[in-house]
Amino acid sequence: MIEIDGSQKSGSGTIVRNSIAMASLLKQDLHLTNIRSKRSKPGLRMQHLKAISACCEITGGVLEGAEVDSKEIVYRPGKKIKAGNYSWDIGTAGSTTMLAQTVLPLVCFAPSISIIKITGGLFQDFAPAAHHLQHVVLPLLSRMGISAELNVFKPGYVPTGGGIIELKINPVEKTIKPLVLKNQGKITEIKGIALSSHLEQREVSKRMADNCNDVLARNGLQANIDCIYDTSSIQRGASLTIYAQTNSGCIMGMDMAGKLGRTSEFIGRHVAEMFIEDLKSGATLDRYTADQLIIYGALASGTTSYIIPRITEHIDTNLWLIEKILGAKSVLDNNLLTIHGVGYQRSRK
Repeated sequence: MIEIDGSQKSGSGTIVRNSIAMASLLKQDLHLTNIRSKRSKPGLRMQHLKAISACCEITGGVLEGAEVDSKEIVYRPGKKIKAGNYSWDIGTAGSTTMLAQTVLPLVCFAPSISIIKITGGLFQDFAPAAHHLQHVVLPLLSRMGISAELNVFKPGYVPTGGGIIELKINPVEKTIKPLVLKNQGKITEIKGIALSSHLEQREVSKRMADNCNDVLARNGLQANIDCIYDTSSIQRGASLTIYAQTNSGCIMGMDMAGKLGRTSEFIGRHVAEMFIEDLKSGATLDRYTADQLIIYGALASGTTSYIIPRITEHIDTNLWLIEKILGAKSVLDNNLLTIHGVGYQRSRK
């Protein structure tokens, strides 16, 4: 049985989600203690419970002690990863993208295509925006041999949720390919999506886009940002995502969701400033994508290398986890992260 102390490193939900995913792939029982002990509300929240329950469903496994507020669980994954049409409703504004990222490493090793529909929050703090996953993370994963397509059917925000995404995931041929990005290169284009729901009269999308481009312009950059005014969401909300391509093959992005008391102007400026900060660091991935790709680099057949903007608690946590559970070694040298993949294959027992 894999023993993981959830109070280590970040003490966050990252440990829960990635531990469950890796245990599922290894077909090894997992004992997880002190769950999210460093968060203001320790224990499982609904979004974490849904994520681990989803892995359990995909593998035909068994969960013990898993309920909201649980600080200790035992997970016994089944012996097969099952493809299929799955639908999960978080029931809150909990992150649909985090649930998607929990199950994606599993279903890409399933025997056939899987279609996954998830209902909940799409745009909120402390979680990847759906548009960042769609336009930054998934295109990078496609270079690693993971073909996954995401569609946003309805936006969902804090506190109500109710947003809907759907993913279509094709299985990898045999193993995941390593990703090597050691040169940032020059930006060839910057695109973006300024989304707001039930806020067209206040021109929220335009104001976010204009303020973002004002900051970018002062740094010699310009983004082509689509302004979208949605009326399908069950509540008001907003999100801004920008993403850039470079001539060396890098894709870097940045995003921020709306929040009560957070102005459109602040969102636009802050997204641009964070993007420029990562760009000026010489990184080849943005600060958020850098930690999301670690598990895939660990599973890959070969050596993955990319330059991170800076070490974050999630990067540190994920590097610790991949070594503890998969035995994948990594080296961080002047922000150049190298991950030696274990070459996981679908046929592994």
